[in-house]
Amino acid sequence: MAGPGWGPPRLDGFVLTERLGSGTYATVYKAYAKKDTREVVAIKCVTKKSLNKASVENLLTEIEILKGIRHPHIVQLKDFQWDSDNIYLIMEFCAGGDLSRFIHTRRILPEKVARVFMQQLASALQFLHERNISHLDLKPQNILLSSLEKPHLKLADFGFAQHMSPCDEKHVLRGSPLYMAPEMVCQRQYDARVDLWSVGVILYEALFGQPPFASRSFLELEEKIRSNRVIELPPRPPMSRDCRDLLHQLLERDPAHRISFQDFFAHPWVDLEHMPSGESLTRATALVVQAVQKDQEGDTKAALTLYCKALDFFVPALHYEVDAQRKEAIKAKVRQYVSRAEELKAIVASSNQALLQQGTSARDLLREMARDKPRLLAALEVATAAMAKEEAGGGREQDALDLYQHCLGELLLLLADSEPHGSGRVPQGTAQDEGVSLGSRGPGKRGVVRVCAELLHPAVTPGQLDLAWTTRSTRHTHPGDTRNSVALCTLEFPGWTPPATLGCSPHPRGLRACVVCRSPWQISGRSFLWGTLAL
Repeated sequence: MAGPGWGPPRLDGFVLTERLGSGTYATVYKAYAKKDTREVVAIKCVTKKSLNKASVENLLTEIEILKGIRHPHIVQLKDFQWDSDNIYLIMEFCAGGDLSRFIHTRRILPEKVARVFMQQLASALQFLHERNISHLDLKPQNILLSSLEKPHLKLADFGFAQHMSPCDEKHVLRGSPLYMAPEMVCQRQYDARVDLWSVGVILYEALFGQPPFASRSFLELEEKIRSNRVIELPPRPPMSRDCRDLLHQLLERDPAHRISFQDFFAHPWVDLEHMPSGESLTRATALVVQAVQKDQEGDTKAALTLYCKALDFFVPALHYEVDAQRKEAIKAKVRQYVSRAEELKAIVASSNQALLQQGTSARDLLREMARDKPRLLAALEVATAAMAKEEAGGGREQDALDLYQHCLGELLLLLADSEPHGSGRVPQGTAQDEGVSLGSRGPGKRGVVRVCAELLHPAVTPGQLDLAWTTRSTRHTHPGDTRNSVALCTLEFPGWTPPATLGCSPHPRGLRACVVCRSPWQISGRSFLWGTLAL
């Protein structure tokens, strides 16, 4: 029964504690069960006196929808009760607060974080779309996070949700104006595609810190909504081409030209098929079974394709797995399949035997030498995986490039760390842009670059490497810190556009080196340099 006064109401079986939030006709409290489990829940208390006919219908629809669905990215309705004063919805508790607070405390989210959240939101929307359910009030305040440490998105507040088939149209205004599709305001006629517009606004806010129609007054907001101007994306922060393409397609004012649900789920930036989930390992295993069968039948090309497709699912399976032992077991299997894929690649590419032999012999020799060096061996396996992805094609070139960059940087750091103390150190000094001949660092450095370059591009010749390594370089000194200089050398190899940049820095154990990539590398705790390496 509800208790008198202004404190939390009393509900049999639960102790209601702090208030989490409140709305027009409901207040949400944190609570715990009186049972032995002491389960923590969120209880939405709806005051009966505040309900009109429309809000009663919304509440009944919310209960009906939530009672019939279970999904990892939709908040769970555990039970509901009522008494003479209130209706109680007993919900799953989400300790991370809502997405709005998460974004605003960080100002903007990195694209990688936004992509993870967008995959999870897309997964929930796909589940609802398959059941002809439209949310109709998508906004960051209605998206909860399971925790702050390892947050998982949970779609909540289905008060405006409706059962809508793709051809159904509605005329009743629903949702929050900042996230509302233009057709809801301008035409008062809309269908399920309004949810896709809202997704675009949420993604825009996550990446740029505010929604595209952020306004100081409702009149200004209405003017922006009714305008025919194309939504322009800010140039900063920079984002990938796929992300920019998706935003443009989501924030299309004309619903007839807006991206469809199926195209949204399949878009390369969302890539819902390869989202980390409990199914990732199952799908990877099924593909491996097919690959082994094709391998045994002698269909080398089909087997290679299937192995590479399996690896695309093993990566999200590793991200999803939390048990350390199971994770190590998956890694061991991945190494086995990568090795076999490399062997098959050699067979498939046998038409270009000279190029193949040069690259493969170097890798075989390195593997043999790295048997007692697990970290080095792991880096070589990353290179192997990158080459397998490159050979498979199918739009995975960016993944291959990322793996190449990671492998090359790891190998350079490992090999530079193995030198005796004091060898090959970069000369100290304070002058900016002082010429330093990296060729004077000795043949050991050329060996480091040659090993890594042969992994990336078997056509590289020793003469080209010597020429690249003796190229004049630039030393960059961190402002205000004359002790930590960074020497740079441009390495030009066949097919590299633009050339790679090699960075070297003094280190207590000698010279440390890396190849500059899309994000800063950490050297001696310092983040430095930006650049790209492309094949």
